Amino acid sequence: MTDGITIGQAAAFAGITVKTIRVYHRNGLVEEPRRDSSGYRRYGTAELLRLVQVRILAGAGVPLAGIGPILDAEGEDFTTALDQVEDDLTRRIEELTARRDTLRRLATGDRVLLPDRACAILDRMPGLGFSTEDMAIAREGLILVRALVPEGFDDYLAQIEHGLDDPRHVALIKLTWSAGNWAADDPRIEELAEEMAQHFLADPSLLPTLTGLQDKDDATTRHDLLTHHGEDTRPGWSRLTELIQQKLHTTGAELP
Repeated sequence: MTDGITIGQAAAFAGITVKTIRVYHRNGLVEEPRRDSSGYRRYGTAELLRLVQVRILAGAGVPLAGIGPILDAEGEDFTTALDQVEDDLTRRIEELTARRDTLRRLATGDRVLLPDRACAILDRMPGLGFSTEDMAIAREGLILVRALVPEGFDDYLAQIEHGLDDPRHVALIKLTWSAGNWAADDPRIEELAEEMAQHFLADPSLLPTLTGLQDKDDATTRHDLLTHHGEDTRPGWSRLTELIQQKLHTTGAELP
C-alpha cells in the first residue's frame, strides 16, 4: 500500500478517534505524515504502529507527557521506564483505593471524620437514652472540637467518657439537651441552670474543658463557635449556657 490510509482509517484501525490522533500530533507523540497530491495526509504502517503503541500506553494510565520518552527509550532504559510507570500506577491505585474506602466509610455517616475513640462514645449514646437528634448534635460537636482544638481533643474525649460513667451526669445532660427545645424565657431553664451549676461545683471534673484553647490568639472566637453550635435549632441552649456560666462565676469557680 504505497499511498497509505486516511486519518479516519488510521483511527479505526488503531481503535481511537480522529480527535485523539490530532491530540497525539499536538503532543509530539506521533509525527504527522506528509500530504499526498490531493492534500490529504496518508498514514503508513510506521505511523499506524506508533498510534497503537501510544494508545496502549495511554490506556494503561501513562500520562501523555511520559509516553514519548518510553517509546524512544531502548534496551535497559525502556525496561527502567516501564518499571517507573508501574510504580507510579501502583501509587495511584493505592490512592484511589484509599479514596474509595473513604467514600464507603462516609456512606455510614460522619464516622470517617472522627477517630475510633470518638465513634465508640457515639455508639454508647443510644444505650444511655440519647435520641437520634442528640447523637447528630454530639457528632457535629465532636467534629468541630477536633477541628478547632485538635491538641485538646483526647483530653476532651476522656472527660466525656468520665461523664458517661456517671448516671446522674448522664441524666442531667439529657435534660440539658432537651432544654434546648424550650423557649428562652421558660422558667424551667433557671431551675436547670442552678442544678447544673451545683452539679459542676460538686464535681469540677465533669465540667467540660478544652486543653490548649486558652493559648490560642483567637481563643474567644473558637470558644464561641463551639459554645453556640446548635443554638439555631435549640433556642433554650443559649439562655441556659449563659445562666450556668453566671452562676459559676458568682461562686468564684474558674471556668474553662
